[in-house]
Amino acid sequence: MDVIATAGHVDHGKSALVRALTGMEPDRWAEERRRGLTIDLGFAWTTLPSGRRLAVVDVPGHERFVGNMLAGVGSVPAALIVVAADDGWSAQTAEHVAVLDALGVRHALLAVTKADLADPAPVLADVRERLASTSLGSVPGVAVSALTGDGLPDLVAGLERVLAGLPAPDPAAPVRLWIDRAFTIRGAGTVVTGTLAAGAVATGDRLRLGDREVVVRGVQSLGEPVERATATARVALNLRGVAVEELSRGDALLTPGAFRTTDVVDVTLTSEPADRLPAEPVVHVGSATVGARLRPLDGAAVRLRLATALPLRVGDRLLLRDPGSRRVLGADVRDVDPPELRRRGAARQRAAELAARPSGTAGAAAELARRRVVRAEDFVAMGWPVPPDATAQGPWLVAAGLADELAVRVPAVVARYRQLRPLEPGPPAEVLRRALDLPDPELLPAVVRSPFVLRDGRVVDDAAALPAAVQRAVDEIRARLAGDPFAAPEAPELAVAGLGVRELAAAVRSGQLVRIADGVVLAPGVAEHARARLAAIPQPFTLSQARQAWGTSRRVAVPLMEWLDAQGVTVRLPDNTRRLR
Repeated sequence: MDVIATAGHVDHGKSALVRALTGMEPDRWAEERRRGLTIDLGFAWTTLPSGRRLAVVDVPGHERFVGNMLAGVGSVPAALIVVAADDGWSAQTAEHVAVLDALGVRHALLAVTKADLADPAPVLADVRERLASTSLGSVPGVAVSALTGDGLPDLVAGLERVLAGLPAPDPAAPVRLWIDRAFTIRGAGTVVTGTLAAGAVATGDRLRLGDREVVVRGVQSLGEPVERATATARVALNLRGVAVEELSRGDALLTPGAFRTTDVVDVTLTSEPADRLPAEPVVHVGSATVGARLRPLDGAAVRLRLATALPLRVGDRLLLRDPGSRRVLGADVRDVDPPELRRRGAARQRAAELAARPSGTAGAAAELARRRVVRAEDFVAMGWPVPPDATAQGPWLVAAGLADELAVRVPAVVARYRQLRPLEPGPPAEVLRRALDLPDPELLPAVVRSPFVLRDGRVVDDAAALPAAVQRAVDEIRARLAGDPFAAPEAPELAVAGLGVRELAAAVRSGQLVRIADGVVLAPGVAEHARARLAAIPQPFTLSQARQAWGTSRRVAVPLMEWLDAQGVTVRLPDNTRRLR
């Protein structure tokens, strides 16, 4: 299906042309037909001779209903510009064309109507010349009379050519359906309509609506039920889980997790304004209309603080309308999660960053470099592609080169920690995470490299060089200590296992054992086990009470208590009792 929206001055024959083209009445309300003008959005459809199915969004031409007009063209890729031969270019025509230009619409057909009342040639030439300086460029034009039918075949042929040149939508893209109508059908419940610009929607799909999830009970397209509708399409969705009173034009149905809602965006105006920017513009995107406060950054870059958060992505085109005039400006979204501007000169620096940042994959790489580390799903939800040189670590994306840069700093962090705590094999993972300013311990495997490894929650020397026999003996001791963490093996047991002084030193360096004192080795994590047992007895406590809590001998309890004192786990009091720090 293809979708096109009308544009043009009131009473220039837009609705009459749609009726002649489709055989349908686009003016839905009795008030519209009585007054002879379109007040709200109208919809009609037809099948062209090529077999293309065309849906037409008929927008109001009266200046009082420009907001309704914007809701109709916001998600539509092409326009049918209508100008009457007996009236020509008007102020409202200029306003509608300015909207199309600000939205960056590049595909259109010009229809000069009422050709039975005046010579259409001068109007065709004049309007095409005016359109040439907009985003529409060289627009093909036809002369037509909805009353007599003259020119209708030319109109249909022109539409076929324009539609054939539209870029193909992405059927695999996430859904963001801006709602333009919401109503109730007896026996069905809540129904919403909108233009599906990308992706696909099917019966049974679960979509996000604000902070809730709704289920698609049924899908209709062009008045017929379908199992699945694929962009571009006009669709009506029967929803479960929401009442029509809870919906309004401008709400959006979203693929879960694919968009992030934001109320602060950095944008770049598509053209330098000739005069002062409005401090509080009205922002239009899709069918949504929200107020905003505008802060100029520098040049064409501005920051918008929206009155209502919207699901926006980098690359979206917004339209800014000055409520005090007819002026409209186009703006491209450059950042949906911009940094705070706290220092003097930060706004100008931010504008320079936006101006220097390229688009596409190169821009994504530059943005990831600025953020350093970000969750992959959040980055994609912002509208960025994943840079090919980014490092993926679990759910995170790491900027190119950052992992190598941080890996160089690891040895110094480990050395410093061992200097402060020489009895420990290496720093806990959390200590290294904070030292490298990483948001999650899941990122550490990307920066901890040989000769260091992550083991038992610590960064220790690589133990890969332990001989097989030594490793088996160490594994047996650790297995026994797992059941009784304070049952340190005695010297004869260690000797029988082949663990002499050198072998034990290697096991301790690798972080697989902890040396408490000469001849006393325990497993990593013993400090946590000891603290847990001591926390269960009255404070302060004696060495004897601690030994009983641990269920071990004085051979182990005495050096272990002194080791805990040195580690800062316990505090020795003047009367030789102790308490947990």
